[in-house]
Amino acid sequence: MKEKRTLQSVQKSIAVFFRENRRMPSFAEMMDLFEVRSKSVVHFWINKLIEAEVLEKDDKGYLRFIKSSFAVPKVGSVQAGFPSPEEEIRQDLLSMDEYLITKPESSFLLEVNGDSMNGEGILSGDLVVVERGREPKNGDVVVAEVDGEWTLKYFRREGGQVALEAANPKYPLIRPRTELRLGGVVTAVVRKYHG
Repeated sequence: MKEKRTLQSVQKSIAVFFRENRRMPSFAEMMDLFEVRSKSVVHFWINKLIEAEVLEKDDKGYLRFIKSSFAVPKVGSVQAGFPSPEEEIRQDLLSMDEYLITKPESSFLLEVNGDSMNGEGILSGDLVVVERGREPKNGDVVVAEVDGEWTLKYFRREGGQVALEAANPKYPLIRPRTELRLGGVVTAVVRKYHG
């Protein structure tokens, strides 16, 4: 006997597809996911998910998840020094994109290559969240185009001059010869550990 579809099971089916394929399923694919034979049933569930504020349509009419769709439970905190006797207590649901990205409309991700920011804890293979249009302060990590080359470095302003500094002593201070264009300020670093 086929399991009865619920809003949660439909949402989970779409979320699993999205995580595996990095895109929303088509209506035909949703028919398979929901195990239904009619696009009108798919429309029914999509409308229910929109009403429940799980999905929304962008300005081109494409479906996308609203931020809280990928929330995971935050169960407490953990000591990074000595062990704590505290019990794990489920405190809240936390959406990683809401936690990491405060301005999604002006943010993007970049994968880091190289070791010039190792001293800041930004390693090759990490993802950085970059916010466009944010005015950098001294010491901010920025993505910048210097004389035609893109780089990730500390922003340093000395009087009227701007310099870019690595977090690795083997790299020299960079002073633009002709052009410096800021791509944005790094607001978060994401590292995935592989087991």
